[in-house]
Amino acid sequence: QVQLVESGGGLVQAGGSLRLACAASGRIASINTMGWYRQAPGKQRELVASISSGGTTNYADAVKGRFTISRDNAKNTMYLQMGSLKPEDTAVYYCNLAWPFKPLDSWGQGTQVTVSS
Repeated sequence: QVQLVESGGGLVQAGGSLRLACAASGRIASINTMGWYRQAPGKQRELVASISSGGTTNYADAVKGRFTISRDNAKNTMYLQMGSLKPEDTAVYYCNLAWPFKPLDSWGQGTQVTVSS
């Protein structure tokens, strides 16, 4: 069974930075488009960034220019470098497959990011 484990979240002041990591079991991370999602309290989970196996990236407008997604296929690990953080970035961040691939039913526990004003 594929497992996705997120890490790197924390409490940071507005304007600060954090780097999230997603470790995936198996080779799935090297052959599929992966993405970072987030879910804020009372809101639906949303995709904020994705990266294909070939390195093509896409970002939601809300994070474009501030977040950078990357992956290390040899380590089956994906990263999200977050900069110029805003209070509205506060959410639990998850990793999973992304379009055109259907996310796995089994989501990880996520990692909490809290940005204070």
